Amino acid sequence: MEHLARGAVITIRERFYEPLSLDDLARSVMVSKFYFLRVFRRITGVTPGRFLSAVRLHEAKRLLADTRLNVADISAQVCYSSTGTFSRRFTASVGISPTQYRRISRGECAEHPAVLPPVAPAGPLGSVSGTAHVLGTPLSPLCIGAFDSPVVQGRPVAWSMLDGAGPFSLNNVPPGIWYLHAVALGAHIADDFTSGRPLLVGTVGPVQITGGTHVRLDMAVQPEDWTRPPVLLALPGHDPLPGRPSPRPLPRRAGFPAPAHGYRRALATA
Repeated sequence: MEHLARGAVITIRERFYEPLSLDDLARSVMVSKFYFLRVFRRITGVTPGRFLSAVRLHEAKRLLADTRLNVADISAQVCYSSTGTFSRRFTASVGISPTQYRRISRGECAEHPAVLPPVAPAGPLGSVSGTAHVLGTPLSPLCIGAFDSPVVQGRPVAWSMLDGAGPFSLNNVPPGIWYLHAVALGAHIADDFTSGRPLLVGTVGPVQITGGTHVRLDMAVQPEDWTRPPVLLALPGHDPLPGRPSPRPLPRRAGFPAPAHGYRRALATA
């Protein structure tokens, strides 16, 4: 089963600029779309549509940091037909607008609004504590946060930063079902899927938190591999530096459509 998911991830990373559909991805690994959907979600933890959307937005981050393309052109490069839709989705996922991300990535802005402390909601809150076990060498603080998604995107409802491996504690966690994600920039050169993104990552979840309760758990943090969708939330010191090697799409072959036209939103938002 793993080879099916891996083959689809290869297709997504090589052809994200195309209007890929669930049928297209299932055909690329020669199985029914219903079986493919179950297998892909079991291996990666997300639907093919969410994985594809994360790859597109991560490529947009690279283009904003490494090129002078304007936002409209970048939107088209990552297969969005509407610049407004792209900007809204980028801001919701990365935590800052495309323009803000470009300025911060180039050192033109010291502020980093993506990581402003969340406002604690009213009512009884819970907490989470545990130990982060890190395989690898962190080169940045280890950020641990509670998110509403299996993808590291959007602002966490609670978060903490550590100097490295060790005990952590998240207080004032609202009641709900959350995913705990850990991210650090690491001294690691990954495979063809993740070269240029040497991140150490860990995820535990979904975890249910109720008001006034405490949950204890441990988290393994290790080099990201091909099964993980890209980290989207912009964290200071955690994005690879502009100019580092990064996955690039393969050259377009004859018969492949140009990006941005006919984007099938049902897949990208699944």
